[in-house]
Amino acid sequence: MNIYFDNAATTKVRDEALSAMLRVMGEKYGNPSSAHNMGRMAAGELATARKHIAGALGAGPDNIYFTSGGTEADNWAILGSAEQLTRKGRHILTSAIEHDAVLEPIKKLEGMGWEVTYLKPDGAGRIPPETFAEGLRKDTVLASVMLVNNEIGAVNPVAEYAREIKRRRLGTILHTDAVQGFCKIPFTAKALGADLISISAHKLHGPKGVGALYIKEGLKLAPAMLGGGQESGKRPGTEALPCAVGFGEAARLGLLELDSSAESVCGLREHIVRRLAVELPEAVVIGEGDSPYILSLSLPGHKSEVLMSFLDGEGVCVSKSAACKRGARSRVLEAMGLKNAVIDGALRVSLSRYSTQDECEHFVLTLKRASQSLLKAL
Repeated sequence: MNIYFDNAATTKVRDEALSAMLRVMGEKYGNPSSAHNMGRMAAGELATARKHIAGALGAGPDNIYFTSGGTEADNWAILGSAEQLTRKGRHILTSAIEHDAVLEPIKKLEGMGWEVTYLKPDGAGRIPPETFAEGLRKDTVLASVMLVNNEIGAVNPVAEYAREIKRRRLGTILHTDAVQGFCKIPFTAKALGADLISISAHKLHGPKGVGALYIKEGLKLAPAMLGGGQESGKRPGTEALPCAVGFGEAARLGLLELDSSAESVCGLREHIVRRLAVELPEAVVIGEGDSPYILSLSLPGHKSEVLMSFLDGEGVCVSKSAACKRGARSRVLEAMGLKNAVIDGALRVSLSRYSTQDECEHFVLTLKRASQSLLKAL
C-alpha cells in the first residue's frame, strides 16, 4: 500500500482542477492582456479564477493579486511593505516559528538596519495575544505571524492581533501567511483583520507555481517587480493562466467542501492518535491539534531520518519538518522548548481530503514495525 501523508508539503492536484487547466491550455490559450478575441476569452477565464479565490477568502476580486506561489507572496508582502514604510519606522514584529519565506526577507531587512523582534511560542506552538501585544511598539510598522504553523498545525489568533493594533491606534501593517489555513480552517479576510494575506494553490489540491496575495483595500504596497501592467501594475509578467484557473477551481471546491473535509480529516487524526496510544504508547503527540490536517509526533530514542527511510521503503511518505528545510533540525520544535530526544525523533504526518482510515491504520502499524525493527538493530 502506497500512502501519501505529506500533504503539508504539497497535495495531489484534484481532477476538476486538472481538467480546467487542460481545457484552458487547449482552447483558451491567448494572452489575457491581448485585445483580440482569444485574449478576451483568456482574460475572462482569469477574472473567473480571481473571483473564485476571492470568494473562498471572503474578499473582493480587486483585492487578489496572483503570484508564483506562497513564497513570492510572503516576500512581496514583507519587502513591499518595508519599501513603502521605511520613513514611518523601522521595527518589525514576527515570530520565531515562521516559514523561511517570511524569515529570510525579514533577516535581509535586519541586515539593512531594521530592528526585528522574534516572538517565542508557548508550549502548544502558538503566539498568545498577550505575547504579541507585548512585542508591539509605536514604531512597529510591520507585523507578520502565520495563521497555521506548517509543522505542528498550531493556529494563531491573528484576529486578536489585528484588534490589538486597532485598539492602540497603531499604523502597523499586519501580514499573515495563511498558506496552510486557506480552505482548511474557516476564516475570511474581514474576520481575520489582516492587511496582507498570503495563500497558495498547491496546498489545497491545486497546481504548483501559483499563489496569491490579498491586499486590503486602500493599502499601498510597492510593486513586486517592474516590467508591465499586469495585476493592476503591481505584479508584472504574463499571468500563468492555466495555473490560475486550476487554483480558482480548487479554491471554489475547497470552500464548498471545507466543513466536510475538516470533519473527515479530524476523525482520521483522532484515529491515529488513539491507535498510537495502544500500539506505540511511547509516542509523543506534539501540539494540540488546532488544524486537523497536521499531526506532529515523535518517537524519542529514534532518529527522524531513520524512521522516514524505513517508512519510505514501505511506501509511506511522511516528513521530518517543512519540506524546504531539507533535513535540517526543526527550529519550530526548538523554539517550543521541547527536549532534544523529542525533536530528534519527530515526524510530521499531514492528511488531506483523500486520506482514508485504512491508510491511517496501516501507517500506525508500519511505524510500530519500524520502531521494533530499528530497536532490534541496535
